[in-house]
Amino acid sequence: MKTHPLNPIDISWTQVESPDTPAHVAGLMPFTLPEDAPRDYMRDLMTDLRSSKEFMPPWNYCLRGPGLSHPRPAWVEQEEIDLEYHVRHSALPKPGGERELGQLVARLHSQPLDLARPPWEFHLIEGLERGRFAIYLKMHHSLIDGISGVRLLTRCMSEDREKSLVLPPFWSPSLDKQVRKEQTPPSPLTLDGVLKALMDTLGSQVRSVPQLVKAFTSMVTPGETDPALQLPFDAPKSVMNGRIRGQRRVATQLFELERIKSVAKSAGCTLNDVVLAICGGALRRFLLAEDKLPAKPLTAGIPVSVRPADDEGTGTQVTFIISTLSTDIDDPVERLKTIAGSTHAAKAHFRTLPRDAITQYTMLLMAPSIVGMLTPIAGRIRPMFNVTVSNVPGPTKPLYFRGARMEASYPISMIFHGIGLNITCQSYADVLAFAFVGCRDTLPHLQNLAVYTAEAFDALEAGLNRPKKLRAGARVTHKAPRKKTVPAKRRATGSRRRTTTRSK
Repeated sequence: MKTHPLNPIDISWTQVESPDTPAHVAGLMPFTLPEDAPRDYMRDLMTDLRSSKEFMPPWNYCLRGPGLSHPRPAWVEQEEIDLEYHVRHSALPKPGGERELGQLVARLHSQPLDLARPPWEFHLIEGLERGRFAIYLKMHHSLIDGISGVRLLTRCMSEDREKSLVLPPFWSPSLDKQVRKEQTPPSPLTLDGVLKALMDTLGSQVRSVPQLVKAFTSMVTPGETDPALQLPFDAPKSVMNGRIRGQRRVATQLFELERIKSVAKSAGCTLNDVVLAICGGALRRFLLAEDKLPAKPLTAGIPVSVRPADDEGTGTQVTFIISTLSTDIDDPVERLKTIAGSTHAAKAHFRTLPRDAITQYTMLLMAPSIVGMLTPIAGRIRPMFNVTVSNVPGPTKPLYFRGARMEASYPISMIFHGIGLNITCQSYADVLAFAFVGCRDTLPHLQNLAVYTAEAFDALEAGLNRPKKLRAGARVTHKAPRKKTVPAKRRATGSRRRTTTRSK
């Protein structure tokens, strides 16, 4: 059997897996049915999906090892897969709105994957209002990251509606023969091969030691780094940073991509800075309403892909930078300026590292958190950062699946002890879709955070349109919270279309 050894970061995702901290990521994709769809469209689609008996990587990967034949954990290709287990069919109760969809997705996302099988599940969900349907697809994070996930889905759909009608199932080798050619697996493991790989890895690590020492030393040496650089484990403790349980809440929000780009251009910053600023504004209001806002500003851990542009492989190829969320600043424009300075300093620090040292840097940076996740101390000590905020670039043109147009792609990620909230967004065509994932017990009003994110963006947009002399710039650590309730089904104003889902 063909084997694919896991890299150190992917191994860590398998080690932190537990019933309370399942380590899978997912995508929720709502679709508009074709206008000419027959009454039995969904039934025929499900039958066809389950009819394919051949699989291409990574759909046929099963985790094995470590053992004598696999010195470290490895993916082993399987020939036979139980599609009735992996491909599932659900229907929402009427009215099939965003609330019902959110409840179902939250339950599905709370359940760990079976690592004795290929670690993925494909859920076809019908019964959405206006005759729509959705796909919820989850995979273990050791098998896929955000960038490789987008590429995996993109090649399973088509920009041409007519061509999409005849595409085979996502996992079929006939879907894209070129993909299989580009993903020629490595030779089976041998003792000589293992020893050579070990020596190459050790040699690379030794060569990168001076750069790693310099990078970490500069973080803590006064005068050697930008004051705006946010240090790891310098975050305040918050309600989001304790122990968590297995059940999740999921909420979503949708923005016009052009509006966010326009704000970034007007402010002279990046789109990612704007994302962080509206998340910071929303978290400030969310925690003020609960009277739980720390005096010290919250920080965000931001995954940064280091996957080459032509790399179509699987696995995780990311590192982290840390930025302030400036939750101590009331004015949205001033908050954005501070965040932009923080991310600029983080990127400048990261650029001092050579490419072959990035994996070692990431492992050293994350080691205390990973060790904490494997012990009872996680969630009981100061967090490395308060919340994960990630922005994944997606397809720039509309995609079709069996003639149905994909409306958006919501990337639903994972949380752990000590990091009980994850905000991930993905661009697609003309929209930017946000997915919020939190612990059901510690964040019972997660839906409000999605609403506040839209309102924070409206406030930032309005602030940038005001004359500079009229803008406020005061820092407000604990502004008295306004006792204001938000209707459960409220939609924030100003975007072309916003969809909010919640779990109950």
